[in-house]
Amino acid sequence: MAAPGVFGGLLRRLGGFGVRVRRSLHTSPAMSVQITRGLLKKYGEKRVIDTPITEMGFAGIATGAAMAGLRPICEFMTFNFSMQAIDQVVNSAAKALYMSAGTIHVPIVFRGPNGASAGVGAQHSQCFAAWYGHCPGLKVISPWNSIDCKGLLKAAIRDDDPVVFLENELMYGVPFDMPEEAQSPDFLLPIGKAHVERTGQHITVVAHSRIVGFCLEAAAALAKEGIECEVINLRSIRPLDMATVEQSVMKTNHLMTVEGGWPIFGVGAEICASVMEGPAFDYLDAPAMRVTGVDVPMPYARNLEELAGPQVKDIITAARRMVTGKEESRATA
Repeated sequence: MAAPGVFGGLLRRLGGFGVRVRRSLHTSPAMSVQITRGLLKKYGEKRVIDTPITEMGFAGIATGAAMAGLRPICEFMTFNFSMQAIDQVVNSAAKALYMSAGTIHVPIVFRGPNGASAGVGAQHSQCFAAWYGHCPGLKVISPWNSIDCKGLLKAAIRDDDPVVFLENELMYGVPFDMPEEAQSPDFLLPIGKAHVERTGQHITVVAHSRIVGFCLEAAAALAKEGIECEVINLRSIRPLDMATVEQSVMKTNHLMTVEGGWPIFGVGAEICASVMEGPAFDYLDAPAMRVTGVDVPMPYARNLEELAGPQVKDIITAARRMVTGKEESRATA
């Protein structure tokens, strides 16, 4: 059975207290402003609050509601706007448990689209996985498919501490097969556990969010050349499941990370450093490699936008070079 979309069906069934903001910038039914459509009518204005466009304000209201015992879901139309509320997310929600000596839990979910969309320019195209993954006190989730989204969002709502839930706007309208188990109303996925999407013996490829699909597409192409990739879907950025990554590297002896964010201090950099410091380092037959977005603000022009983010061909070229040890000529790359 195919899911109607990554989030649409699930959120319409959630009964938790929600705080959200609406804007009219997008008209496609797959866009972020449509994801919670119908909740206000179903649950009423006491449980679904349509706020003014003031991110610091409604994030603060939601954080205070969590401290008072509710379980709010705070929606940012895009995580780029969470920069207006980062004091509430990092200084209030993330640090309350530590600063209260373990007496104040903040069971809140900050959710919304993250990373590059399409044609929205530099200020609306940033990946915040590394930003929020850097902060102790937060759990950070970056799902890829419908199974990830359902199981992890339900787990995030049930968690007693703040969770940053990084969706991807370009995935909202993408259908995925949902196994019988995942359709159960009690279906949950553990936070902090990665999933091996494809097994392989030659190279470990680690990714999160939309880029997982790119890696699977690249792996299918490389398999025709005799290169078998093991593709790991991180699912969770913090906590990071290094045990799964290390186990895979010990088998394949090669590691490549792929992400849409910038290279400097990124998720891939953390994974590579952790492998270097851990038991899998001695199993590497070649230096670990990162495939990332280009270290520039996202261009607005479509052709430049495509060049600024990792593409399937980039993953194929990098994996082939790592496994074979051969540099491709500019004509064949």
